[in-house]
Amino acid sequence: MKIVIAGGTGFLGSALASAFRADSHDVTILTRRPRQAGDVAWDPAAASGEWFATVDEADVVINLAGEPLDAGRWTASRKAAILESRVGATRALVTAMAKAKRPPGALVNASAMGVYGPHGPEPLTESSPPGSDFLASVCVAWEAQALEASSMTRVVLLRTGLVLDRSGGALPKLALPFHFFAGGRSGSGEQYLSWIHRDDWTRMVRWAIDTRDVVGPLNLTAPHPVTNRDFTDTLGRVLRRPAQVPAPAFALRVILGEMADALILSGQRVLPAKATRGGFEFRYPELEPALREIYDGP
Repeated sequence: MKIVIAGGTGFLGSALASAFRADSHDVTILTRRPRQAGDVAWDPAAASGEWFATVDEADVVINLAGEPLDAGRWTASRKAAILESRVGATRALVTAMAKAKRPPGALVNASAMGVYGPHGPEPLTESSPPGSDFLASVCVAWEAQALEASSMTRVVLLRTGLVLDRSGGALPKLALPFHFFAGGRSGSGEQYLSWIHRDDWTRMVRWAIDTRDVVGPLNLTAPHPVTNRDFTDTLGRVLRRPAQVPAPAFALRVILGEMADALILSGQRVLPAKATRGGFEFRYPELEPALREIYDGP
């Protein structure tokens, strides 16, 4: 297969590209800074360019492009950049697909579990309604832009949870205080954290591409979410460090502002209902074995 990945140099995209290449697929990375063979320069604001032809030749387009959420406090300008980086990149790809002589067989577009907004312990599936906070509104706009391609191709929306791996993403930041014997729950610790091992995330994306009846929203989370308290207790146990130094909610809000509530203090118990019904088999359905593989595995 010819696969095009926008945002393919990041934490998730690089793992996905490596997995496809290991199986001898032809992978092209759309990036603002081409560095190696297989990279093609792209500018989502441009109306033409070499990357348009790359999309025309693709069997699958995967869009993971977007500004990091935790790169700074959520000022008005940061919020605008977060939104436009996602919607603008998606709009550019949909436009290129519309101009293609042969549109790709699927558009697999990133989204996030933040689409559901803050919730308590009730389970959330792909049929649950969206929330109304900032992150939810970004995801709703992002998904709506991707769905503009539905008349041309199959669209899959990757509602990704917290992806775990020691090489990047959120886990190294979450683990850092434990190395200084300062780890512990955040806020009340009762908020749910929906996680997935990066290997299972990569495998589920590939499963969604290969399973043609997977359409629309897809929750990429493990089947057993945990509370923040359980997560930090388990992480401390795996790292052989105590989890006894809580991070108070007020302190997190002072340091991070609005981002504290959206990313840390509120939660969602998101279940992979479509993947479970479709027969996807998780390698790491439980948190502790997942963390032990990450930290103690080969």
